Amino acid sequence: MEGRQSPCSTEEIYKRSSCRRKSEDDDKLFYVILQEKSHKCKSKSLNRVLFTMIIATIILMTYTIAIRQHEYVSHAISRRHLVKIWNQTRGPHIPYVSYSQIDWVDISKAAKKIAYDKQVIHGVGLLNFNEKEISEWKTHIFPNSANNIVLNLDPVNKNVTWDSLYPEWIDEEQENEVPKCPIFPKLDVPEKMLDVIAVKLPCRNKGNWSKDVARLHLQLASASLATSAKGDHAVHMLFISNCTPILNLFPCKELVIRQGNVWLYKPNLKVLREKLKLPIASCEVALPLKPRDGDYISVVRQEAYVTILHSAQTYVCGAIAVAQSIRMAGSTRDLVILVDKTISNYHRRGLELAGWKIRTIQRIRNPNAEKGSYNEWNYSKFRLWQLTDYEKIIFIDADLLILRNIDFLFQMPEISATGNNGTLFNSGVMVIEPSNCTFQLLMDHINDITSYNGGDQGYLNEIFTWWHRIPKYMNFLKDFWIGDNEETKEKKTRLFGANPPILYAIHYLGLKPWWCFRDYDCNWNVDIFQEFASDVAHYHWWKVHDAMPSQLQRFCLLPSKQKEKLVRNRKQAEKANFSDGHWKIKIRDPRMKI
Repeated sequence: MEGRQSPCSTEEIYKRSSCRRKSEDDDKLFYVILQEKSHKCKSKSLNRVLFTMIIATIILMTYTIAIRQHEYVSHAISRRHLVKIWNQTRGPHIPYVSYSQIDWVDISKAAKKIAYDKQVIHGVGLLNFNEKEISEWKTHIFPNSANNIVLNLDPVNKNVTWDSLYPEWIDEEQENEVPKCPIFPKLDVPEKMLDVIAVKLPCRNKGNWSKDVARLHLQLASASLATSAKGDHAVHMLFISNCTPILNLFPCKELVIRQGNVWLYKPNLKVLREKLKLPIASCEVALPLKPRDGDYISVVRQEAYVTILHSAQTYVCGAIAVAQSIRMAGSTRDLVILVDKTISNYHRRGLELAGWKIRTIQRIRNPNAEKGSYNEWNYSKFRLWQLTDYEKIIFIDADLLILRNIDFLFQMPEISATGNNGTLFNSGVMVIEPSNCTFQLLMDHINDITSYNGGDQGYLNEIFTWWHRIPKYMNFLKDFWIGDNEETKEKKTRLFGANPPILYAIHYLGLKPWWCFRDYDCNWNVDIFQEFASDVAHYHWWKVHDAMPSQLQRFCLLPSKQKEKLVRNRKQAEKANFSDGHWKIKIRDPRMKI
C-alpha cells in the first residue's frame, strides 16, 4: 500500500525537484524577458512621441518665422505699432487727473455745431477721459461715428516744472551750452482721419492755474495731432475745462461756441502749424540771436509799431525819439500812438510831426491801484488789442530806442517778448495780434486776476503764460544788476556803445535821458537809481536826439521844476560824497538856460 502511495524512487524525487526549480526559473526568466520587452516597447513609444514633438516644433517655428517675415514685408510692423496695439487692448490711459465735471447736455450742443458744419463725422479722438466717459461719447454723443478712437498720451517726466519750462535765464548766445527744452511726449497719429479731438483738461482753481505743465502738455499734444490732418481737412478741437484754454494757441476768434465749461474751436491749421514749430516754452529762444537783414518781407501791409501815452506829457519827448530811431533804423511800417485827453494839442502836433498816427482812447483804470499812483491807469495798454485794422503790431514803450531794424519780429506770434525775471516776460517790446474778443477777455477778468507787480505787465503775464522768448538784444535793459561782476558790466557798456550797433533796442530804466542834463546820466546822483546809470547809453540817446529836426527838439526842453530837481539831486550826491564823482561834472547843457 505504502509502496503504491509513494511510487517515486529517490532518483525520481530528485528529478521532480529539479523539474520544479527549472519550471520556476523558466517562469522568472519569462517575467524578466516580459519586463524587458515591455520596457523596450515603452522606450520606443516615448522616443516616437519626442521625435514627433520635435519635428512639430521645428515646423511650427519655421512657419511662424515665415509668417512674421511676411507680415514685416507686407505691413512693416514697427515697435511703435506693437505699442499701439498694446495700448488699444489695455483700455484708456489717463495721463493727468482732471476734476472737471462733464455736462453731457452742453457737450451735445457743441456736438450739434460740429455735425452742422461737418455733416459726416468720420473720426473722433478722445484724450484724458475715463472708461465711463468714453462709453458716453461713443453711445450718446457721436454714436454714428465710424471711429471713436481713444488717444493714449504718456505724461511728462515728473521733474519738469513750470520754472524749468520758463527759466529766468538761458544761455542765448550759446557761450557755454545750447539751451534745450524738456521733451513733451506726443500722440501717435491714428490711421483713420479725425474730425474732432476732445480733451479733458485739468484746472487747479488756484491763482496760478494757467501755469500748469499738464494743461500745457495736453493742449500742445492735441494741437499737434490736429495739424497732422492733410490738405484743407478741418478739425474741431473740443476742450472740457473750468479754465480758459491757452489764449494765444487757441485764440478766441476761432471759438465756435462756449457752453458752460465746454470750449469748441475750429482752428486755422496753417497758422497752428507755424506756432507749433516754435519751442514748447521759453526754455529755448524762438528766434535766432542774429537774424539776417531781409529775413522777413511783409506781403500785406497790415503791421505797425505802436506806443501809448496817457495821464501825463512827460513821455512825449521819449515817444518822438522812438519814432526817430525807428525811421533811422530803416523801417517804413506805420507808427501808431494811443493818447488820452490829458495829452495837449500842442504835444499832439509834435507827435504827428515825428510821424505818429494819433488814436485817441479812453483810459482804463487799474482797480487794484491807489488813486494818484503811477500804475492807476496803466491798464489802458489793453486798448492795443482794439487796433484790429492791423493784423500784427509791435508794441514799444516810449522809453526805448531802436538801434537796428526789428521788422522781422512781425513774423512772430503773440506773445513774443524778452524774459524779465522768474518765469515772466517784459512787456516793453512785445508782438501782439489785435482782437476785439481778446480785449473783452482782458476786461472781463480785471477784477479776478491779481497782477504780481500791480501793473499791466503783471496782469498780461497771468493771461499770456505761453509766451515765446526773443533774444534780450531786442529789448536790452539799461540795468547793472547788483549781481553783475566787472566783466559783465564791461560787456554791457561795450554793447551800449558799439558802432555799428550790436543791440537792436535799449530800454532806458530809471530816470529817463530827456529828464537829465545831457552832460551825464542823472541816475548817478540818486543812490537807489545808480544801478540804471550808464553814460555810454545816455550819450547814445542824445545822438538820436541831435539827429532830430530842431522843431522836434523843442519838445524835449527841461521844465523849471525838473531843473530844480536835478540841481537838488546833485547837491545831495555831493553831500553824500558819491564815489562815482559825477556831481563834480560842470553842466553845459544849453537847456539849462532855456
